[in-house]
Amino acid sequence: MKVISDTVSMKPCLILLFPLLFSCCGSIVHPSDSNTSPEIIHPEGNHLETRILCPPGFTRLEADSNSFSYFLRNLPLKPHGSPVLLFSGEEKMWQHVHCAVIDMEIGNKDLQQCADACIRLRAEYLWQQKRYDEIHFNLTNGFRMDYSKWREGFRLSVSGNNTSWVKKTGANQSYESFRDYLTTVFMYAGTLSVEKEIKKRDILKIEPGDLFVVGGSPGHAAMVVDVAVNDVGERIFMLAQGYMPAQEIHVIKNPNDENISPWFSNQFNGELETMEWTFPNWTLGRFE
Repeated sequence: MKVISDTVSMKPCLILLFPLLFSCCGSIVHPSDSNTSPEIIHPEGNHLETRILCPPGFTRLEADSNSFSYFLRNLPLKPHGSPVLLFSGEEKMWQHVHCAVIDMEIGNKDLQQCADACIRLRAEYLWQQKRYDEIHFNLTNGFRMDYSKWREGFRLSVSGNNTSWVKKTGANQSYESFRDYLTTVFMYAGTLSVEKEIKKRDILKIEPGDLFVVGGSPGHAAMVVDVAVNDVGERIFMLAQGYMPAQEIHVIKNPNDENISPWFSNQFNGELETMEWTFPNWTLGRFE
């Protein structure tokens, strides 16, 4: 077997062997009476853009048909009122935090949690665009896991506190193999690795594809899936998240302003309070 030489020394083995300790975990923030504006939700819409309308005075940012923004706002949604399901097929305990569920399978393992949901959306977009060389994510120990290597037949090898690429099979360009790659990323990446990987962003210039990340145990991550703006430059945004245990990606409500929910304003002071987490404004960033 051929071993690639770019071996990375691991942090404590616990980080590699039990990455889920560094995934999202928290307690419910708001009670079940958090609502969304009936003027904003269009139950018959099948995609983000057609299901969730803009509040009066706001217009969605323009998006080229090949852009990540366009991909996100055209994510297919399950029928209005659908519950969020766990990887096991059971319903999530807290069913009042979301207003829409993205119609995307998540596998049958407890792996695609919060940071993984952000990774999944970015990876699916790049895959759709055939930008395979741009699909890469860092593991918790800093090892860069490039999809291009996976496509060539290399697989992750773990020896003690080290990780490396090992040639194990022939080249495979199928979607099934791509999903296997993501499953492996989910095993060894999390909020700690994503927080270190993203480039910080200005909250006043927030755009679709940005994400809020607090790395740690517990930690959490949520992705900005759409943005609209008004005549005075105020931007509002929608957030989608996964959570722990692994569950379907869902659009979350705004617990503090039912008039624009599920949109959030970027004019908040210091911290962004969501249904299940509070993010300082400096935690906004973007994959490069």
